[in-house]
Amino acid sequence: MIDVSTAQLDAWIGALMFPLGRLLGLFSSAPVFSNRGVSVRVRLAIGMGVAIAVLPVMPPMPQVPPGSGLGLAIFAQQIFIGIAIGFVMRIVFAAVDMAGALIGMQMGLSFAIFFDPDAGGQTAVLSDFLNLLATLIFLAINGHLLMVDILVRSFEWLPVSTAVVDAGGWGFLARAGVTVFSAGLLLSLPIIAILLIANIALGVLTRAAPQLNLFAVGFPITLTAGFIGVLLVMTNFAPVLQSLFERSFDTIALLLEALAPRGG
Repeated sequence: MIDVSTAQLDAWIGALMFPLGRLLGLFSSAPVFSNRGVSVRVRLAIGMGVAIAVLPVMPPMPQVPPGSGLGLAIFAQQIFIGIAIGFVMRIVFAAVDMAGALIGMQMGLSFAIFFDPDAGGQTAVLSDFLNLLATLIFLAINGHLLMVDILVRSFEWLPVSTAVVDAGGWGFLARAGVTVFSAGLLLSLPIIAILLIANIALGVLTRAAPQLNLFAVGFPITLTAGFIGVLLVMTNFAPVLQSLFERSFDTIALLLEALAPRGG
């Protein structure tokens, strides 16, 4: 008969429970994994499978009973760390959404919106189109596999411990959110420049021929110029997004370094 002590049982549960918390946090916030088309049961099954697969290469876990108050606090902390890792990659997709919203507003497509179940609200059609392209590029470069790989490596960079993570890491994460506005504006800037030139030309044309109906002529011209700009930008869309994804992976490493407990 095999005898299992309480300490051994707590060690086995903790070895699976603490990494699982970080994995589930990632799957709840990272792009592709957090898609609402993927049910919670599937996410939980994937998280359990990955946690069991990486269990042999995990560093030693703290000898804390998982059911104790300290054990639950460690588990909650790992969930927040996983959410933070996924949030960094989510910033790129938020920047793409913002770029689509800016382009659509300048093209006159701000009224073309629909309910996006993944975002949980109204989304511009152009934003959804660019987000779909970004998702395909993310999958093409095996970004989903790189996310799992960097999460496994995060246990080496930021091991599970009883120490509280440095609060400065959350400030670093908040400052990283500036990328949503800067990257979103840079992605949309070429098309906005084309539309600005088209609007200036329409303004000059209106002054030269006041009898023209600006609303009847200007909207088709602006719409056509916008679609031509989108078509031209698509040739360089993938390399720019790949560069943003690579920068996000570097930001995750910096985030984990910032979250490391002082003196730990």
